[in-house]
Amino acid sequence: MWNQFFLLEEYTGSDYQYVGKLHSDQDRGDGSLKYILSGDGAGDLFIINENTGDIQATKRLDREEKPVYILRAQAINRKTGRPVEPESEFIIKIHDINDNEPIFTKEVYTATVPEMSDVGTFVVQVTATDADDPTYGNSAKVVYSILQGQPYFSVESETGIIKTALLNMDRENREQYQVVIQAKDMGGQMGGLSGTTTVNITLTDVNDNPPRFPQSTYQFKTPESSPPGTPIGRIKASDADVGENAEIEYSITEGEGLDMFDVITDQETQEGIITVKKLLDFEKKKVYTLKVEASNPHVEPRFLYLGPFKDSATVRIMVEDVDEPPVFSKLAYILQIREDAQINTTIGSVTAQDPDAARNPVKYSVDRHTDMDRIFNIDSGNGSIFTSKLLDRETLLWHNITVIATEINNPKQSSRVPLYIKVLDVNDNPPEFAEFYETFVCEKAKADQLIQTLRAIDKDDPYSGHQFSFSLAPEAASGSNFTIQDNKDNTAGIFTRKNGYNRHEMSTYLLPVVISDNDYPVQSSTGTVTVRVCACDHQGNMQSCHAEALVHPTGLSTGALIAILLCIVTLLVTVVLFAALRRQRKKEPLIISKEDIRDNIVSYNDEGGGEEDTQAFDIGTLRNPEAIEDSKLRRDIVPEALFLPRRTPAARDNTDVRDFINQRLKENDTDPTAPPYDSLATYAYEGAGSVADSLSSLESVTTDGDQDYDYLSDWGPRFKKLADMYGGVDSDKDS
Repeated sequence: MWNQFFLLEEYTGSDYQYVGKLHSDQDRGDGSLKYILSGDGAGDLFIINENTGDIQATKRLDREEKPVYILRAQAINRKTGRPVEPESEFIIKIHDINDNEPIFTKEVYTATVPEMSDVGTFVVQVTATDADDPTYGNSAKVVYSILQGQPYFSVESETGIIKTALLNMDRENREQYQVVIQAKDMGGQMGGLSGTTTVNITLTDVNDNPPRFPQSTYQFKTPESSPPGTPIGRIKASDADVGENAEIEYSITEGEGLDMFDVITDQETQEGIITVKKLLDFEKKKVYTLKVEASNPHVEPRFLYLGPFKDSATVRIMVEDVDEPPVFSKLAYILQIREDAQINTTIGSVTAQDPDAARNPVKYSVDRHTDMDRIFNIDSGNGSIFTSKLLDRETLLWHNITVIATEINNPKQSSRVPLYIKVLDVNDNPPEFAEFYETFVCEKAKADQLIQTLRAIDKDDPYSGHQFSFSLAPEAASGSNFTIQDNKDNTAGIFTRKNGYNRHEMSTYLLPVVISDNDYPVQSSTGTVTVRVCACDHQGNMQSCHAEALVHPTGLSTGALIAILLCIVTLLVTVVLFAALRRQRKKEPLIISKEDIRDNIVSYNDEGGGEEDTQAFDIGTLRNPEAIEDSKLRRDIVPEALFLPRRTPAARDNTDVRDFINQRLKENDTDPTAPPYDSLATYAYEGAGSVADSLSSLESVTTDGDQDYDYLSDWGPRFKKLADMYGGVDSDKDS
C-alpha cells in the first residue's frame, strides 16, 4: 500500500506539508542507505529526506491544475552508489476541496417568448459548470435558483430551464424582462459557492388587439372638378400590435357614395386614403356619407374569442361647387350631307349647356385649325352647322372638325367636342376607261373575233355598286367595221365585223365608245379606242403596222428592217435637197410683177465713229468690195511700215454668205496692217445691189436730155404720185 499517497489541495499551513514515508527492508538504521526521488515535481515540488525517506510538499497544490503526480523512489548504498533494491513507482493523488464556484457558459442570455403564453412555456435553458471534482463529495453539484424575475418566470433547479410563471403576460403592457439566475454548488447547502447570470427576455407580439378608430366620424371637402384618383383625406385606425399584426386593410362597406369614392391603404403609415372614383357633380349631389371599415388581414385564431378584429367609422364628404365649362350633349357628333348640297345648307346642330346652377349662356365656334379651308360654319347662338363652300366626296369623304362651346360670361370656361361629317355620294362623275386603250387587228382577221376587252372606272361610289354599259357612239355605230359587246359585268369586248382588213387602204380606226352608269342621274362619257391594222403571222402575233417597226418576239422581221432603212434614206435626201436649195437661192427682184406690189424697207442701224473715225471702218467696202480705195490707210493705229492693202475681189452674185464671211476673216488674219490687239470686225453682205436704177433727182441733173418716166405708171397705185410728178410734162406736150 506504500505506493500511493493522498494530499489535500490548497494547503495553507506555514510548514511543508507531509506526504508520506519511504522505507526499504535493507535499511538497518546505520545510515548506509540513501533514498533518492525522481519523477513529477521531484526536487522542486516534492522533496525527500535521503536518510529517513520522509516526503514533503514544498508548495501549495491545486487539484484543478494537476490532480495526480507519478514519482519513482530508489534506495542506494551510500558508499558504493549501487541500488540495493529495484526502482519503485508510486502515485501522489491530490484530494479535492470546494474551492471553485459554478460559472455560467454565458454572462448574458437573450431569449424571447410570445406574449399571452400559457404558464410553464419554455423560454430558455441556462448552464453553469463547476471545476471541482464531481466524483468526490458535493463540491461540483450545482443547483439553480431565480434571484430576480418573479413572479413572471421560474427556473428548474437541476436543469436550469426557465419557464413562464404568470398567465396572460401582455406585450402591450410590458415587453422587456430581466431575470437573474443563481447556480450554487454543494447541492445548494450552506457554505456552497455560487455564480449568477442575467437573462434578458422579450415578449414577442401576437395579434391580440383589433384595430380601433380614434373617432367615429370623419368629414372632408373636395371640389366637384376633382378628377378620378384625387385624394380627399386620410383616416387611421390604431392597433396596439406591431409588425404584420398591425397591418390594416380599409374598405368602404356601405353608404351613398359607394360607387363614387374609393379607399386605399398606405403600406408605410397604415392609413386609409379616401380618393375620388368617378366625376362629381355639385348640382346633382352635394354630400356623400360613407361607412369605412378597418380590419387586420392576419388574425390569430386563438384570440377570436376577444371579438371581431375590425372597426368602422363614418365619413362625410362635402362636394364644393366650381365654375365648370359647358358640357355637350354627346361625346362626339356624326353628321351626313350630300356632296351636291348648296352653300349655307344646314347639316345638323350641336348642343352644350353650362352645368352650373347659374346656367350661363353659351356661344359656339369652329376650331379653324381643324377646318383650315373654312368649308363649314356654325351659328354661334343655336349651334347649327352649315356649309360655306361646295363639297366633293371624291376629294374628301370625311371632314373631322372640332366645335368649341364657350361661356359668354366667362370665356375661360370652354369645352370641345369632335364633329365627324360624312359626305354622301352623288352620281356626278361619268365612268371612264380604266386605261388608255390602243389595240390592233390583223389584216387576215375573221369576223366576230375578239381583239380587246374594255374596263371602266368611276369616281363615284353608288350604294348598289357600279353597273356600267358599253356601246358604240351613234355616229359610228352604223358604218363601223367593229362591234361592241357588253359583258354585263362592267367589261365589254371589241369584235371584228368583217373578214380581213387592208392597212394600205385604212391603217387606223378610231372607235368612239360610250360608257354609261346605272345611277341617277345617269352619267356617261365617250372614250376613243385606237385600232391599228397590222400584219400578223400565222399565230396572230403582230409583226408590223404601217412603216413602223414593231418588236417581234423573235426579233425584227425583214419588212421592218426595210421600213427603217427607207426612213433613214428619205431623211438624208431631204437634208441634202434643203442644203442645195439654200446655196442656189438668188435675191428676188424688188418688184416681181405689177400685181405683186409691196413695200420693202431695209433698215441699216450703223452708227459711225464721228468725223475723226470715218476711215476706221468703211461699211461700203463690205457691201461693195470694188469701191475700196488703194491709198486709204487705217487711222486707228500707227503702222510700223506702209503696206499697200490687198485688192479684194468683187463678190460674185451667187456668193454664199458663209463663204464671204470666211474670206474676209482670212484676209483680216493675214493683214500686216491689222492691230496687235483684239479688235471687233463686223462683216455683212447685202448682195450685188438692186436691179432698179437710182431714183435720185441729183443724178438726173447731169443728163443732157429729158428722161422718160412713163414706166413709173406701170408700178401701180403706190407710185402714182411720183408718175404724175415726172410724167405730167410729157402729157402736156402730147396734148
